[in-house]
Amino acid sequence: MRTTSAVLAVLTLAGPAAAADFEAGAAAVEITPPTGYPMWGYSSRKDKPAEGVRDPLHARALVIKSGESKVALVSLDLGRAPTRDSVRRIREALKPDGFAELFLVASHTHHGPVLELDTWPKGGRPYVRELEDRLVGVIRKADAARKPARYGVASAETRLNRNRQSKRPDAPVDRELLVLRVEDLAGKPVAHAVNFAAHPTMLPAGLMQFSADFPGAMAKHVEAQTGAPCLFLQGAAGDLSANPADGDRDPDAFGRRLATEALKLAGTIRCEPAKAPGLVTAREELKFACMVDIGNAVVKQALGRAFFPELVGFFEGEYREGVRPTLSAAVLDGSVGFVGVSGEFFCEHAQSLKRRARLPHLFFLGYCNDYHQYFPTVQAVSEGGYGTGLPVSAAELGAGERVIDRALIRLYQLRGLVPGAK
Repeated sequence: MRTTSAVLAVLTLAGPAAAADFEAGAAAVEITPPTGYPMWGYSSRKDKPAEGVRDPLHARALVIKSGESKVALVSLDLGRAPTRDSVRRIREALKPDGFAELFLVASHTHHGPVLELDTWPKGGRPYVRELEDRLVGVIRKADAARKPARYGVASAETRLNRNRQSKRPDAPVDRELLVLRVEDLAGKPVAHAVNFAAHPTMLPAGLMQFSADFPGAMAKHVEAQTGAPCLFLQGAAGDLSANPADGDRDPDAFGRRLATEALKLAGTIRCEPAKAPGLVTAREELKFACMVDIGNAVVKQALGRAFFPELVGFFEGEYREGVRPTLSAAVLDGSVGFVGVSGEFFCEHAQSLKRRARLPHLFFLGYCNDYHQYFPTVQAVSEGGYGTGLPVSAAELGAGERVIDRALIRLYQLRGLVPGAK
């Protein structure tokens, strides 16, 4: 067995500047693939093509600027964030625009397209390349729409999710519903961002139609009520599912219920100018041993029974040098934190980070800037269950805790409370 390692690969910093302005802009774009594109989400599908569209998929971008630094928050009606290569191309395209960091956050709908397949359609421009262009475009559109603004954040406890993995009587659940409201100086909403953790798996696997599931329904309802884009920012949902009542067991009804709670919470927010303007960011890549020997012929044959060949080949290349998750962090005005991780983290990871970070508000963003499958807690591995072992959890035991510890260090460094980042 290879030894545990966590290697710093990339670190970007953007410090607060003398300017005291806060600006924000938002935009949205449809990203639904063409009918016939292979669907992501369930191994039973293999490489079956989509037969239609239940409801369109969208990307929504919110660009915020404090001082001279700006970041883009982007919600994606996709099962996973774009691949490592796609994220790199998007960053390169936006390099002249001066972004300190990007947070490309997938909702994790199980009725989205396969992003590991970048050669479809044959003979035409691949959908994945079109997606990259649309994401660059919507971020630039949001950036161009920036105007003087103010913001506020509020959180509440909800009973809309449940632990789907643990059998413990005290099974952990991150019940926090977190809402960011951004408005212009006249009080008109620019955007809302809703952070909530639950698997969007409310539609049957046999439905071969693209759908944004309940996050899309939630965003649509909030937008109808406010007239401004609404981002759904998925949390640490590795072991969490939706917890619908009898009357809202379909994604549309459940999405409306979540939207109702989010709107109620947003109504309590009083947006004010920042007291200590500034936006600081950090990014790094970690590296862990991969516990799946995809190069082994027997293992590859077993995986081939669960995934189609192109996907197996993709993971063979991705994990050749180990599991390398990306960690992105930002602190806005010293009080609002954002942590993005490229995988399915379990809820106790997010709860631990929120508790120890000692920030008034912390947005934990799973499925962000690439995807490296499940990162269960050590406790969850001891219990077993889906998401805690091979082949869907490829990183060595304890990798999730190591990522969270690095995130904690970054959040303290960005505030100048411990040595290292300033």
